Amino acid sequence: MPPDIVYFDLETQRTANDAGGWDRKRDMGMSLGVTYSTRLGEYRIYREQRVEELVQQLLRADLVVGFNVINFDYEVLMGYMAYDLPHLCQTLDLMVDIEKKLGHRLGLDAVASASLGVGKTGDGLDAIRWWREGRLLDIAEYCCFDVKCTKLVHEFGIAKKQLFYNDRFQQRKSVPVEWS
Repeated sequence: MPPDIVYFDLETQRTANDAGGWDRKRDMGMSLGVTYSTRLGEYRIYREQRVEELVQQLLRADLVVGFNVINFDYEVLMGYMAYDLPHLCQTLDLMVDIEKKLGHRLGLDAVASASLGVGKTGDGLDAIRWWREGRLLDIAEYCCFDVKCTKLVHEFGIAKKQLFYNDRFQQRKSVPVEWS
């Protein structure tokens, strides 16, 4: 049976400022979490009431792939439980891996736009505004697209052994990746 790779992203109910600073990610609250499982071949959308089901899917995965998942998404989830997700989940954090190679962070949009020719459809502040307006479908659509971008960037990196990004001078550059 092929490994179950679970691509994952979540959106929050509150900004870091609302929660009391970036060191309070556990107080930001999850509005929606989205996964895509290669074994199931489907997206799953989790509301806050189903956070335990989301965590169980992540714990069962052979590999969790995300973008800034270790220092953000897992931290938000750990506000709901005592699991130490970075140590319990086999995780490939694309942003962390790229940062190690370049010495600085890149956003998902910078990598997806330059590598795939398609960028994100919004940002986390849009998702928080939609949460406050009760627009869960908009959050779900945005978060599903981020999960799809993450999956496509990961697959591109596996196939090409590199990713592209535009630097601050809008020069297209590449970064090698060694993902399997």
